[in-house]
Amino acid sequence: MITVMMKEIHEFLYSIIAYLIIGIFLICVSIVLWVLPDTSLLEYGYATMEPLFRIGPYLFMFLIPAITMKSFAEEKRSGTIELLYTLPLTSRAIVMGKFLAASSLVFFSLLPTLVYYYSIYQLGNPQGNLDTSGIVGAYFGLFFLGSVFASIGIFSSSISENQIVSFVVAAMLCFISYEGFTTLARIDLWVSWAYYIEYFGIIFHYNAMSKGVIDLSNFTYFVGFIVIMLFATHYSIEVRK
Repeated sequence: MITVMMKEIHEFLYSIIAYLIIGIFLICVSIVLWVLPDTSLLEYGYATMEPLFRIGPYLFMFLIPAITMKSFAEEKRSGTIELLYTLPLTSRAIVMGKFLAASSLVFFSLLPTLVYYYSIYQLGNPQGNLDTSGIVGAYFGLFFLGSVFASIGIFSSSISENQIVSFVVAAMLCFISYEGFTTLARIDLWVSWAYYIEYFGIIFHYNAMSKGVIDLSNFTYFVGFIVIMLFATHYSIEVRK
């Protein structure tokens, strides 16, 4: 598992795509936080990192599938998947290694945004007038969200040999899992079940963590979602062996 993870991270580090995706993420966040008049903190005059955590999921929705689309699709297209299967590794270890590598990239993409926290902390009046506990919870929520999207992306890559197809399927599944249940809950037809329908959606638990609520139910939801997607990926590659 560690071998696969290090191999994937090594490939990411020597690939322009990883740096390009992280760069796009940071540039988009910077524009939202400091440039756009409707969201610029300099115009808004209130010390908050809410724009980052509001736009982050939608950026991850497209950028993470772009990272994971080659996880299995490229291996199958190039034939290296057969070589991977000959190594003394179980399918479960291969899946976990690829997932941990993708999650590591999510972590590394979030790390530079701490500069924004420091800047806003310094700009606060009085200095440090910032909801740090809420921001910590929001960072955990965004990392878990990114990890969920990574698990979806790896699953999508395991069911196709075409990277573009993998990307499209992953982006669609990420959007549905994030927004789908909330949209469904707003339909008047089952208004009495709205809360329970929305509870199954990612956005419900992400919003809770964004408010600093890091409780067992939210943590369990994200971990459970990831486990389900990884089991589905494991099943997919076992069937195709």
